[in-house]
Amino acid sequence: MQVKVDLMSSEFLGIGEVARITGRAASAIRYYESIGLLPEPVRVSGRRRYPADVLQSLAVIDTAQRAGLTLDDIRLLLRASAEDADAVEQLRVLREAISRAELVRKWLEQAADCCCPTLETCPLFEQPSLLPERNFSLG
Repeated sequence: MQVKVDLMSSEFLGIGEVARITGRAASAIRYYESIGLLPEPVRVSGRRRYPADVLQSLAVIDTAQRAGLTLDDIRLLLRASAEDADAVEQLRVLREAISRAELVRKWLEQAADCCCPTLETCPLFEQPSLLPERNFSLG
């Protein structure tokens, strides 16, 4: 018994359809493929045909970019699984970096609102617990 898979069926989408549905340019989708954010699609007569789950991946990429993650961070996010201890650890480190960045943002907002005439008289520097940590290395 032979099973023929129709790659032109509605289960697979052309790059134009993917671009229209997601609001992404076709060039951006091709770029995501070239840097490994998206897997290579199957090709039919030289044309890209994407499985429907590419829409979910592109939604993750869009959300992560709006949140300020780098493409390397997004690649890690897309590839991480519970069984991949290294990826889970890298995501933990990323989460800690985001937490530190939020602390720095809050501190900078307080500093921007400060009306002290000099740094020496500013109470923001009198409470070390309010200052961001010195070590910002990501491991």
